[in-house]
Amino acid sequence: MKIHEYQAKSILKKYNIPIQDGYTLNNIQDAKETILKVKNDFSTDDFVVKAQIHAGGRGKGGGVKYSPDFDTAYENAKNILGMNLVTPQTGERGKLVNTIYITEAFNIKKEYYVAITLDRERKKDVFMVSTEGGVNIEEVAKNTPEKITKIWIEPLENLSNEDAEKLADSLKFDKELKNQSKEIFINLYKCYKEMDCTILEVNPLIKSDNDKIIALDAKLNFDSNALFRHEDILSMRDLSEEDSMEIEANKFNLNYIKLDGNVGCMVNGAGLAMATMDIIKLTGGEPANFLDVGGAANADTIKNGFKIILKDKNVKAVLINIFGGIVRCDRVANGVVEAVNELGLKVPVVVRLEGTNAIKAKDILSKSNVKIIPANDLKDAAKKVVKEVIK
Repeated sequence: MKIHEYQAKSILKKYNIPIQDGYTLNNIQDAKETILKVKNDFSTDDFVVKAQIHAGGRGKGGGVKYSPDFDTAYENAKNILGMNLVTPQTGERGKLVNTIYITEAFNIKKEYYVAITLDRERKKDVFMVSTEGGVNIEEVAKNTPEKITKIWIEPLENLSNEDAEKLADSLKFDKELKNQSKEIFINLYKCYKEMDCTILEVNPLIKSDNDKIIALDAKLNFDSNALFRHEDILSMRDLSEEDSMEIEANKFNLNYIKLDGNVGCMVNGAGLAMATMDIIKLTGGEPANFLDVGGAANADTIKNGFKIILKDKNVKAVLINIFGGIVRCDRVANGVVEAVNELGLKVPVVVRLEGTNAIKAKDILSKSNVKIIPANDLKDAAKKVVKEVIK
């Protein structure tokens, strides 16, 4: 689950991380009052106006504006609130800015990059820092990887003083900044672990003109499976930032992610779903979604899956790929028949069923009154569904 910058900073603040603070604004009529509140509460005469969306690159799209005075901050607030913000991460469609964050401004001496995430290959958390803050870290990793320092942490341990000092040394901090940053790094990792984050990123972490270390931006993503432990985090969820079909799928316990293709996919099991999307692409098609109906798929699951897939107007054909381990293929077949009859499908449906009661399932489909294109294996299914799309 993702949250906004201002929400992430409110969490960091609880862990004694110095942040660039401010107030949010949803209604432009409250803008002058909000700017004045920032001015008085943080003793500042210049401001930064920031769009709050779940995407990076906001500054490149015009969603972050330095404002040297009250009037400029007000103009920037009017321009950013309600804009459709297009960034490298939103795609061409962009995202509507419903909330802006008006903050104090700092004179910046130097920007740094800090992030913590899980290194799945090493099965350890990795703490990364770089002197190249405020830029595209992926480009730094590709072109100058030596500028990124990494420390790996055992799952049951915390960030040690020694490792925090190594991170600070790699940023070439003097004694005073080293002492500040060590405490900040230890608290960042404590936050990452206690809040069940999947990523914690501060870009940039800055050195201000009075030699203070401050988190100028913050990104926290959370493990959705751990949210039952964090009702306060769950309350921060902004449904307006999420795809409506993904929200609906979640109601039915379906794992759905919308993609840009035209072949609808319904599969049981995340690994099989990934393999199905891969073979569709290798056959010349483009998957329209990731949809894992889970190990206990039944008639209702299949119907709900169909409903969600077909809300995407780009879908020209559907591929159902079920391997019957826990799930019985005959139940899936009955669900397919019910769904086709109930929904009146107008797109071709290719079905590949294998495993428990697969023969019985194929018999159900062949004797039904619905038009289903059977497939012998996954490769055959991919070829047939791509053929239907390009007709």
